[in-house]
Amino acid sequence: MTSIGRLYAAHPMTRVVFLAGLGRSGTTLLERALAELPGVEALGEVNHLWHRSLVEDEPCGCGEAFSHCPYWQAVGNKAFGGWGNVDVAAVDQAQSKAMRLRQIVGLARGDVRLAPAAALIADHHRRVYDAASSVAGASVLVDSSKHPALAYILRHEPGIDLRVVHVVRDSRGVAYSWMKKIERPEGRSGGSERLMTRYRPSASALLWLAHNSSTTMLRRLGTPVMLVRYESFVQEPRRALAAVAEFASLELDTNAFDFVEDDAIRLRPAHTASGNPLRFASGRLEIRPDEAWRSQLPLSKRLLVSALTYPQLAHYGFAGRRRSTR
Repeated sequence: MTSIGRLYAAHPMTRVVFLAGLGRSGTTLLERALAELPGVEALGEVNHLWHRSLVEDEPCGCGEAFSHCPYWQAVGNKAFGGWGNVDVAAVDQAQSKAMRLRQIVGLARGDVRLAPAAALIADHHRRVYDAASSVAGASVLVDSSKHPALAYILRHEPGIDLRVVHVVRDSRGVAYSWMKKIERPEGRSGGSERLMTRYRPSASALLWLAHNSSTTMLRRLGTPVMLVRYESFVQEPRRALAAVAEFASLELDTNAFDFVEDDAIRLRPAHTASGNPLRFASGRLEIRPDEAWRSQLPLSKRLLVSALTYPQLAHYGFAGRRRSTR
């Protein structure tokens, strides 16, 4: 056996379900649902952990400040000997250099100029994954970071068994969601910092194209990718979750999905480090298709987004879709 083979025999690869796609596509809802399955631990958006959690000390999904959450402190101690040993400035600099949409072609080609930054990012994520898996006793981790560039960085990292779940929502629904004012419960008091980022429809349409195209290309490079449509998930959550569980090589009994009802799921608090405000929800959560865009998104903006995204809109089966019904 080679030295690399002996290394993997002693240290099995950590299985990571990476949720990819543009924000406001239902990734947080899917992540929270997956975390209810035995052997699965949701981490939130790990790409934002370094600044939002370590520097700004935003709360964990459990409600505790990151610095006071026993779970995350145990993860930090196991991964780095304590979060104080993480050079956040170096991670920020590496992300600014390599984790950009414009760098995806270079990452796909193995551009040596991006290699040091990509290696640092991948190493830090692997450490967090390994530690989180150990602390939680989980066989599968869910990272809802979404950014495709991070998936390109992680796909070659030794020790990570990366499975990408590509979550796609109708571009018009995404555009409408990015227009809305959504408060960040963990934001600073007062001012616009309490609001999540907003985009104009034209900007969100272009981002929708870029994120989905980049994620689709991962499959051509040999990375396991599974497509999940938001609209299909909210219509039949049990079926969608079972499919993702199979993709993640989880062996589950049918009663593992007892938390799923016809129109709701039951959630326990989760240790998610960053993400959509939905990460703080617990208890019974109703699930229904959010198609407010059909009546609330102005016709001119709806036509603009449709025109900008039409080829992919049709590719993913959204062009000409009728209103969803139960």
